[in-house]
Amino acid sequence: MTTLRQIKTIAVRSQDTLLQDAIGVAALMVILVVGLYLPSFV
Repeated sequence: MTTLRQIKTIAVRSQDTLLQDAIGVAALMVILVVGLYLPSFV
């Protein structure tokens, strides 16, 4: 099985939680950016 085929299979299997995972990643990135800029405001 090629790598591309494996990625497609994983994407199809996790289609139900893919949106939730993307929202979680976006939230973590926001927390990281805010945490990095917070010391400059204090």
